[in-house]
Amino acid sequence: MDRLHELAEQGAPAGTAVVAEAQTGGRGSRGRPWHSPPGGLWLSVLYRPPASGGMELLSLRLGLLAAAALEAPAPGIRVMLKWPNDLMLHDRKLGGILCEARWQGESPGWIVAGVGLNVTNPIPDDLRHTATALSEHLAGATVDAILPRMLDALRAPVVHVDRLTDDECRQLARRDWLRGRPLRAPLAGRAEGIAPDGALLVRTGERLAAVRAGHVEVAQGSFTG
Repeated sequence: MDRLHELAEQGAPAGTAVVAEAQTGGRGSRGRPWHSPPGGLWLSVLYRPPASGGMELLSLRLGLLAAAALEAPAPGIRVMLKWPNDLMLHDRKLGGILCEARWQGESPGWIVAGVGLNVTNPIPDDLRHTATALSEHLAGATVDAILPRMLDALRAPVVHVDRLTDDECRQLARRDWLRGRPLRAPLAGRAEGIAPDGALLVRTGERLAAVRAGHVEVAQGSFTG
């Protein structure tokens, strides 16, 4: 992501991508380190939106596109999305998406979206109860096989539209890993879906709250995001 920010500052066009075989300083949401050894897909793509609308929806849109790209050659697997930016497979984290914007005054100069996906890389023992790799579920999965489809998919989103379309909402409803699960954070309650503006809906008693950012923790298990 750092290298792509440098290229963007030098004038690289939208759709420019950088792929790393491994990262020594990979990062996830809220500045947490991201374990990214050889065998995983560590990919960043550049976007140059014409306006700031829809920027907060980009990780969800990219999640939908990435999930569909992963399933295309393997209809037997089902990739789910955990709001706001995780890819889930069999209740474990398969990958994540991190979007970083750079501004020019009050307008967005560009956005770099980093996608990290466990493919054949070994999962550390202390993460095996919450993380998984694609090769554990799909025979023959390799970074080289996945990369062309992911590049085609991730270069496709409409970045500046500030509401999810009806079709995107339907897709999210089918892939919403959190829906129906009890939550401890960001609010104590039950996840009730994702709103068209990208907010997580949480039922707390009689109230339906819309959460637009924050740490998510389910009340049963140790999944965090």
